[in-house]
Amino acid sequence: MAAADSTGLNFRPPTTSSASSKDFVPPSISFLQGKWHVTHATLPMWKKNQNVTITYTPLPQNADLLDDLVEYQPLNSTKHKKVEGIDTPDATTKAAYSWRGKGLLKIASSHWQVLGYGEEDGGWAVTFFQKTLFTPAGIDIYARQKSGLSETLLERIKQELRAIEDPNVQKLAEDIFSIKHDP
Repeated sequence: MAAADSTGLNFRPPTTSSASSKDFVPPSISFLQGKWHVTHATLPMWKKNQNVTITYTPLPQNADLLDDLVEYQPLNSTKHKKVEGIDTPDATTKAAYSWRGKGLLKIASSHWQVLGYGEEDGGWAVTFFQKTLFTPAGIDIYARQKSGLSETLLERIKQELRAIEDPNVQKLAEDIFSIKHDP
C-alpha cells in the first residue's frame, strides 16, 4: 500500500485536479471485484433510493474490463432497479475507468476513479465520478460489509477528502450524505 498520510489512509486527488498524487498506490483489479454497498454519496438521485450496491465482475474475454451492475430500490418501495454497464480501464491513469451503459443506456458514459481505499472495517473504497450530461460530479463511499463503516473510519475518510487540494472535492466532502440500507 502507498505511503499513508497523517490519517493513515491511502488517498489521491482526482486526475482532474492539479494536485499531485505521486505516493498513491492504486488498488488491484481483484480488490475492486465483487459486491460493494454504497453507504454514503453526493449524487442527488441516491437521496430517493436505498439499498444501493455496485458489483464489479471481470469479463471472461478480458479480465481488465469490469461488468458494472448497480442495484437499488426507491425509498418506500419493494421494486428493485438496476443499471448495467462496462468499465474500461483508463490507459494513462491507474484505478480510473470509463463506464459505458448497456442496452438502452449504451448512449450514456462517464469517467470514474478510485480516490482512496483500504482493508479497515472489512474493506472500503471512495470513488469520484466526473460530471456527465445526466449527473453532477460526485463521490461515493463503498463498504464491503452491509453494515457499513465505523463512525471513526467514516470521519477519517471525510477528513482526508476535505484535505485533498482540490476545491471541487473539498466541496463534495461537505455534501456527503448517508444512504439507507435494510438490516
